[in-house]
Amino acid sequence: MWTLAEPYVADAGFDLCEVQAGREASGFVVRIFIDRLPEAGSAAAVVNSASISHEDCERVSRDLSAALDVADLIPHAYQLEVSSPGLDRPLRRERDFARFAGQSARIRLMEGVGGRRNFSGTLRGAHDGLVEIECDGRSYQLPIAAVSQAKLIPDWGAEFHRSAS
Repeated sequence: MWTLAEPYVADAGFDLCEVQAGREASGFVVRIFIDRLPEAGSAAAVVNSASISHEDCERVSRDLSAALDVADLIPHAYQLEVSSPGLDRPLRRERDFARFAGQSARIRLMEGVGGRRNFSGTLRGAHDGLVEIECDGRSYQLPIAAVSQAKLIPDWGAEFHRSAS
């Protein structure tokens, strides 16, 4: 699904953040999360998902829906949802972890490293298949391939300040 969706999302000028698919109470749902691409030369990692408009999601949904129908990957009825990833943006690829260096994140591993599976702290970067996170006064190098889930932790104080101004 990722391989099919990514070119359509990129052609629309966005970054594919996450693909989820599964059965829910309302039926089978395919969720696609898109984000703005980082600005060229921008050193500051900013969560841009607030700038994803309804029209952006609609355009990606229209193009992707047609591609999914042609590819016939899903042999039954499904509902396609396209949205922004939100403030707690998921992190999947090395470039995601690198882009958001300096931000707070929560990482869960499939198997433990150093006796633990859960890490919550500040991302320090990513390279060579490893993400570095500082938590509990220590720096950990975690294999990205071992990450089962990773998300940004929203800075609610900054968000409230931003929305007030």
